[in-house]
Amino acid sequence: MREIVTLQCGDCKNRNYSTTKNKKTTTGRLEFSKFCKVCRKHTGHKEVK
Repeated sequence: MREIVTLQCGDCKNRNYSTTKNKKTTTGRLEFSKFCKVCRKHTGHKEVK
């Protein structure tokens, strides 16, 4: 049931991270605060298709 998703930086739109999520329990899009190597700071990373 787990699906691989990609996380995209909210500032520079660079796709930096990938993670998995359970589609049955988490129907919305994931959002984490992670470090972006391009921006060189912590930014919000959202799930993209």
